[in-house]
Amino acid sequence: MDRTIIVDHLVKNFEVKEKEPGITGSLKSFLSPKKKIVRALRNISFTIQPGELVGFIGPNGAGKTTTLKVLSGLLYPTAGFAQVVGFDPWEKKAEFLKQISLVMGQKNQLWWDLPALETFELLKAIYEIPQKEYEESLKELVELLDLKNLLTTQVRKLSLGQRMRLELVAALLHRPKILFLDEPTLGLDLIAQQRMRDFIYDYNRKTQATILLTSHNMNDLVDLARRVIVIDEGQLIFDGAFEELTNRFAKEKIIKLSFSQEADLKELEKIGRVKKISFPEVVLSVPRTTTSVAAAEILQNFPIADLTIEEIPIEEIVRKVFRRELKIKR
Repeated sequence: MDRTIIVDHLVKNFEVKEKEPGITGSLKSFLSPKKKIVRALRNISFTIQPGELVGFIGPNGAGKTTTLKVLSGLLYPTAGFAQVVGFDPWEKKAEFLKQISLVMGQKNQLWWDLPALETFELLKAIYEIPQKEYEESLKELVELLDLKNLLTTQVRKLSLGQRMRLELVAALLHRPKILFLDEPTLGLDLIAQQRMRDFIYDYNRKTQATILLTSHNMNDLVDLARRVIVIDEGQLIFDGAFEELTNRFAKEKIIKLSFSQEADLKELEKIGRVKKISFPEVVLSVPRTTTSVAAAEILQNFPIADLTIEEIPIEEIVRKVFRRELKIKR
């Protein structure tokens, strides 16, 4: 199979009720309901090859999660065609469900009051995983994610980062060929985020699983995705190499500064563009190619208590792409 995921002119509309505020509005809505159509997906098309790890990005409400839910069979499309590993997702055939997994940030499938190991045993039965295969998968995943001492601890007593790693184990026990990851690093601290990214990279490289990843965290994309699909207001507006996207639309980086004492902030304008001043905090934008030089110059010439370098937000990149009306890359 040369294409693991096929999406062709996919449309998803939602019919929602409109309600005015207050008791009067609720009464009017009940007696004579008004409805409107929300167009979540508007004729989007793309294909993904076996083993690809693709970033699927866009602002809140763009249609990313809706797309993942359609591809995993949770939502039925209004129009268009989708196929995943040769199956129509919304038919929810057992053979299809055994080959996919959907992981949504902070959405739990683990039993809250039980140790994670109890959920894993249940999933073994649901997916009909042979005992030997189950033991091998569990051992491998637990070692990769460093979870050996957490399996028998009540889930409610674990940190968010620990729970998210255990959620990944639950999602991967049956060794799916397709992995849909919706904000997998959401709410995690920096160390936990990096550990999660390292695992996703290693899992993709080792198993050749096809991964579609949504994220608002630019570092997730920098570390993981060679190709990105950008969606905005339900429309696909870019599909191509991540390097092309950043080179064309993220030519700057953000340097956040915390000063230890008063300083002549006008001198900063010689280094980069001052975006925000709320002393002692200052936000500076500098060319991507001179970030290291700019940071070194700031540390040498200014009284700095703290300095961090960040990528520009995903939303800003999407706005730049949309303003340029970039043609879809196929």
